[in-house]
Amino acid sequence: MVKYWQKRKQGAVMQVKGRFDHFNINVTDLDKSIAFYKKALGLSEIRRKEASDGSFTLVYLGDEATSFSLELTYLKDRKEPYELGDNESHLCLRVEGDYDEVRKFHKEMGCVCYENEKMGLYFIHDPDDCWIEILPVK
Repeated sequence: MVKYWQKRKQGAVMQVKGRFDHFNINVTDLDKSIAFYKKALGLSEIRRKEASDGSFTLVYLGDEATSFSLELTYLKDRKEPYELGDNESHLCLRVEGDYDEVRKFHKEMGCVCYENEKMGLYFIHDPDDCWIEILPVK
């Protein structure tokens, strides 16, 4: 929730309140990965999305105790194993309040690294270039 703006020596500070939504990893064998997470962590499929062009599948796994999910991305043309630099791993934070004001704040910080207005999302990156997806609370 956007509560207020404060002026400090470092610049504008915005209080953002949100909750983590999901963590994404890319996988090379979707069925094997689903089976592993079911067996190893007790996670089960809660929803699935197929790309309209058939290029990828997203499978969301949950623990039935929280709303946090593990998003498995299966790129159908990808055959070789992922290297850390190729993997699209990211955290996602759903923010309360005025989503456009939060995005404006992040742009002013210079940390927005990707935007997709059609999908209604954007990413910020930390000092180590780890990406965090920012979405509004549904």
